Amino acid sequence: MPQSPVGCEVQTWSLPPASLLARTRRNRQLLPIKKTEAVWWDRNVPCHKRVVTGTGLIAVLRKARRQEQLVSKRLLREDPTAEGRQDGVEIVPDPLTEEEVLELLRGMQRGSEDRKRSLSRLRWALQNKETQQQFVRLDGSVRMLIGLFTSSLADMQMEAARCLHELSHSSDPAVAEACLPVTSYLLTYLSGHSVEFTELCLYTLGNLVVESEAVMKQLLPQGIIPALASCIQSPHEAVLEGLGYVLSQLLQAKEAPTEIVPLVLDSSLPQHMLRLVCSGLKSGTGAAVEFAWCLHYIICSHTANAILLSLGAMPALASLLLDLASKISQSTSEGLELLVCPVLRCLSNLLAEETVGCEVQIQDERLLVALFIILQCFFQEHPFIVQECLWLLNNLTADEPFFCSAVLTLDLLPALLQLLPCSQTVSVLAAVDFVSQGGQRALEQHRSTPELQERVRALLDMASQPAGASAVSTTHAALPALS
Repeated sequence: MPQSPVGCEVQTWSLPPASLLARTRRNRQLLPIKKTEAVWWDRNVPCHKRVVTGTGLIAVLRKARRQEQLVSKRLLREDPTAEGRQDGVEIVPDPLTEEEVLELLRGMQRGSEDRKRSLSRLRWALQNKETQQQFVRLDGSVRMLIGLFTSSLADMQMEAARCLHELSHSSDPAVAEACLPVTSYLLTYLSGHSVEFTELCLYTLGNLVVESEAVMKQLLPQGIIPALASCIQSPHEAVLEGLGYVLSQLLQAKEAPTEIVPLVLDSSLPQHMLRLVCSGLKSGTGAAVEFAWCLHYIICSHTANAILLSLGAMPALASLLLDLASKISQSTSEGLELLVCPVLRCLSNLLAEETVGCEVQIQDERLLVALFIILQCFFQEHPFIVQECLWLLNNLTADEPFFCSAVLTLDLLPALLQLLPCSQTVSVLAAVDFVSQGGQRALEQHRSTPELQERVRALLDMASQPAGASAVSTTHAALPALS
């Protein structure tokens, strides 16, 4: 059995059969959600629906996301046999002197063969940070590179694009600033002559966006949002994934709620993003993951949720969660956590939305079954998914008797109790609503279960207190310590 995460004991539980996911509900109703007391509460925040934002645990998850796969800047490189690699291991070239860089620039002004050879050598040399800085300091160097990038020769254009891409990946802000003149051409060439070329343009744009406010201010007036919207119907997964990357970079900017999200909403992007997220299991998860994070950033801006809800985001994402749980129960789950995480966050925050007149609730007990299948699958290897699932469970059950009752009728309480010591944010049940839904009787059934006794006793003590009494300190003292 895999090792348990720190602070969590290894537990097993019986879940309802996965076949429950196949059960359909007739006349599925959408009910308005009320933001009142929740069934679950956080140790440090008042009892209300939990909106997942970019602080605390979320910052940690974003850090893990960047380090493991979805980094702030990305670099497209050729196959392992290409120059600069040995046995699949990258070799960073030694820095070039100013004279060596000048020699390459002179070679780029000669005949086509010398020009192509010099460009190839420059691309390899620009993998060195010092050479990048040396190159952009030379007068006319970037201008010459852009001239080749805009040439009519496809092979020269591609080599120049690779050089610009290397520069865009630099951690030196001055290097990114030097690339400002190329942004309008990058947007123009999003309808490029090949998938590889379009992909290079997209990732170069995405890299430049995060480095400089000047780049951001230049790209918006140049029409980056319409340009992205024009290629979101591409049939190529690589192009769509690169497009999602650029958009996610834009939507994380501090100007996003006021300057970027409104432009996105005025385009055709939202409905296509939702379509691509929900079709990710069929067409490929790469683009779906990117656009799921895009939806998350839009939702967190609190400027577009009414529009997303009107597009059917809630039932669409709920249906996707059911599909994800079904996939998990049938085959390997490797990599699916990358899509599960933002989908859970989107649903959680849409449920917490207080948009007047928007019907955001879905009554379908299969969502609970899906959550516990996901919990069971990712509990050991990806314990952060437990937090995400519990946030969604919190918002599903807040002031919603249907889901509160379903937790009991589906006999999910034992599994839920076993998760209490695994979370620093979700610890105890709100007692009055829990008792009114028959929770106390359900707890009594597990009083003699050895591994649940302590948690059951703490919750029963809390449930027996008068309405309105504060039980936070008492309950925290009775529950096992959280790491």
